[in-house]
Amino acid sequence: MIITTTIEKSLLARIPTGLFIGGAWRPAADGGTFEVHDPSTGEVLLAIADATPADGAAALDAAAAAQRGWAKTAPRVRAEILRRAFELLTTRADDFALLMTLEMGKPIAEARGEVAYGAEFLRWFSEETARVSGRFSTSPDGNSRLLVTKRPVGPCLFITPWNFPLAMATRKIAPAIAAGCTMVLKPAALTPLTALFFAQLLQEAGLPEGVLNVVQTTRAGAVTAPLIKDPRLRKLSFTGSTEVGRRLIADAADQVLRVSMELGGNAPFLVFDDADVDKAVDGAMIAKMRNGGEACTAANRILVHESVADEFTARLVERMRAHTVARGTEPESKIGPLVDEATRAKVHELVTASVEAGATLALGGRAVDGAGYFYEPTVLTNVPAHARIMHEEVFGPVAPITTFTTESDAIRLANDTEFGLVAYAYTRDLNRTLRLAEELEVGMLGINTGIVSNPAAPFGGVKQSGLGREGGLEGIEEYLETRYVGIADPFADA
Repeated sequence: MIITTTIEKSLLARIPTGLFIGGAWRPAADGGTFEVHDPSTGEVLLAIADATPADGAAALDAAAAAQRGWAKTAPRVRAEILRRAFELLTTRADDFALLMTLEMGKPIAEARGEVAYGAEFLRWFSEETARVSGRFSTSPDGNSRLLVTKRPVGPCLFITPWNFPLAMATRKIAPAIAAGCTMVLKPAALTPLTALFFAQLLQEAGLPEGVLNVVQTTRAGAVTAPLIKDPRLRKLSFTGSTEVGRRLIADAADQVLRVSMELGGNAPFLVFDDADVDKAVDGAMIAKMRNGGEACTAANRILVHESVADEFTARLVERMRAHTVARGTEPESKIGPLVDEATRAKVHELVTASVEAGATLALGGRAVDGAGYFYEPTVLTNVPAHARIMHEEVFGPVAPITTFTTESDAIRLANDTEFGLVAYAYTRDLNRTLRLAEELEVGMLGINTGIVSNPAAPFGGVKQSGLGREGGLEGIEEYLETRYVGIADPFADA
């Protein structure tokens, strides 16, 4: 193991390496482990327990056993646990940021931003916990009273991705805690350390035994498939690729599980002729380069009006060229490594295929020599509509640019995808903004901004980008079911 600083060694020494089941840390049933690597160097960070199907079953046993008592816990008690977790996470922001940089690769400044974003879900849902309400009314015929209440869905299974190891966990865990649901979390095998560190924090915040269980594994299907088939599980929430999401939805059908699916994206970034070009370039850098492009919300297709295309492209190339590629712990780092070699190879394959399809390589286009999975900031221009990169998530620091002539052309190009997560548009025309809001086939739209994610807003997509919403007032509803009670007219015998 080669860790560059004493601080990093000290942090890793404090990370739990077991499975978290029923409030206790334990080894895998067969004693198996797997290694977590630093994508900047390829070096081993830690070896941790590798859950078996038996461990998955034990985790669901613990969640099911804790469900009744947890559902009856007072909302204020649940709220205070979330608030304490928020305060602990905020206090330990530097530790969590460094850990994410080590296991995922993102620059430390971006990791700190994720800690702030992820922590806000804890605070937001601590405030929503006591606001779950129902209603009482008289039936239209006056013969009965209608009582509508909300109750927790029940035990949940969460499957989270590697690109935002903390925030993707907190935006599922926080509303589940608020609603009174227990859960089993299976974090991504590439970046499980943050989830383990966070589980330890929740334990310290006072979360009761069995409410959260964490089973990291390299055998995801073997561990999660039996849980999805188990009638005690009542909810499945997944963030990841559309391909995997489709399979999970099919698997969930047997038990008629409630599902939340935050799947793939192919976000268009529209720059109209009336846009402030400087601000549009600023927004494009955020929408494209956040997390090194490894985000489902990343601008995947940059569509620019032909009258401002040359100016926009020149400025974007200049900004991209100035981004320093380095290990995320280095102060000058603006782009860290991609998460593994397979991801880097896919990025390069899409860039190469775009050039072969007729695109022009304006910047970058190569893997960086040496250790780690680094890739140069890349800009492609004149990308044809049929190029693969216009239809597949690139998940890397690659900005494909193409032009349009009219607003209707822009909308047609933007909607020409099976995905519908998010879109971005730069324009000063209010009427156009309203037209875009109605015509773009997306679940989220950013106008004159390169970032839309906000814990107080509903995050989610349409078409094959998923089902359900995370965050906002809608987020807790994903973990509640509605119960109606009909009461005979209390005055009938009076």
